[in-house]
Amino acid sequence: MASWVLSECGLKPFPRVYTRCRNQLQSKTTFSSKIRLLPNRKSHSLGSSLKQFRGTSWALNVSVPLRVTSSEEDEETNERVIGVEDDGEFNPGSPPPFKLADIRAAIPKHCWVKDPWKSMSYVLRDVVVVFGLAAIAAYFNNWIVWPLYWIAQGTMFWALFVLGHDCGHGSFSNNPNLNSVVGHILHSSILVPYHGWRISHRTHHQNHGHVENDESWHPLSEKIYKSMDNVTQKLRFTLPFPMLAYPVYLWARSPGKKGSHYHPNSDLFVPKERKDIITSTVCWTAMVGLLVYLNFVIGPVQMLKLYGIPYWIFVMWLDLVTYLHHHGHEDKLPWYRGKEWNYLRGGLTTLDRDYGIINNIHHDIGTHVVHHLFPQIPHYHLIEATEAAKPVLGKYYREPKKSGPLPFYLLGTLIRSMKQDHYVSDTGEIVYYQTDPQLHGPKASN
Repeated sequence: MASWVLSECGLKPFPRVYTRCRNQLQSKTTFSSKIRLLPNRKSHSLGSSLKQFRGTSWALNVSVPLRVTSSEEDEETNERVIGVEDDGEFNPGSPPPFKLADIRAAIPKHCWVKDPWKSMSYVLRDVVVVFGLAAIAAYFNNWIVWPLYWIAQGTMFWALFVLGHDCGHGSFSNNPNLNSVVGHILHSSILVPYHGWRISHRTHHQNHGHVENDESWHPLSEKIYKSMDNVTQKLRFTLPFPMLAYPVYLWARSPGKKGSHYHPNSDLFVPKERKDIITSTVCWTAMVGLLVYLNFVIGPVQMLKLYGIPYWIFVMWLDLVTYLHHHGHEDKLPWYRGKEWNYLRGGLTTLDRDYGIINNIHHDIGTHVVHHLFPQIPHYHLIEATEAAKPVLGKYYREPKKSGPLPFYLLGTLIRSMKQDHYVSDTGEIVYYQTDPQLHGPKASN
């Protein structure tokens, strides 16, 4: 029996019925087994589910009212727990015992409410800080202030990106025109083509956790990895080069994929989106023209100090955060393809991260799991929504390590992942990262 779930990405079927399902329905091949009724569970009855459907739930959950068991199983008293192997260890690759609608129902209704005035207040706050930092740095203009300015301003550029990111998801407001105008202003100011990014990022959310179809920091297949020359492999997995990849990705996407975020005829877009891409590319070009003009007004060295270096700090923030939301957990997390993938299972492979005092500055983007499952929740409700969802998620939610005031611990996580997470198998529908021992270690002797 297929289950249909209404998600942020549309109506989706769960592609298969797993043999270790939530009600433990055994294989239909056990014809000699006998049927017995399960104890009455009112909370899962059809009537109560219909009442719940009239409320906030998006899906109707109906437990099968019978269980087919073998005569030998009648004598067993221990039930197997979904996600837990026979040895008692949790298996993150197992199908979860809950549905997307169960998580949604646990999140308070007010967490879905978008307040455009509140969203605009964050924009005003960040813009004032950006111009204030630039004015202070230009006023003092000494080499004690400049390094501090670069780090602070690069972080604020990243904060601007996150607000534009909310516009792209529609979590900024319910007004598409407001979202588009604010998104273009914020993203163009930091050289991001708004619609091009918005559409590819939508693809990322709709296919999160899928080996081939994901768009952002998806794993390389073994075939693609081994087709790269050694220099390319080292550049991809040796810091700081991967943390400078975002502009290259905007121009040419990831290895194994074609297209550009600036070209209206790119493989990323369908014909009806071409006008949007042209609009964003024109805005991006106008920003480039403004930067060139300012180079003549105040000089290229001053522009490099005021804008160029903070831009690259922003790029490093973006690559660091987006990478670590999908990589670097102490336990290997699955990637899916084929029938094993669905929207919920893919979303559950994402990770929350704690960034210390940066959490508030970059608008709690580290609260990432619930955001990936429900991207229309405004950023200022993500923490509350996550706390409400945790009892449903259980072990499928991985509590982030607590950070100090500044998240220096994440550098160790990043370095470890770069040394271990290189590629996944070309075959198999549930795969895990594998390590190339020769990439960072000594070459194997003949």
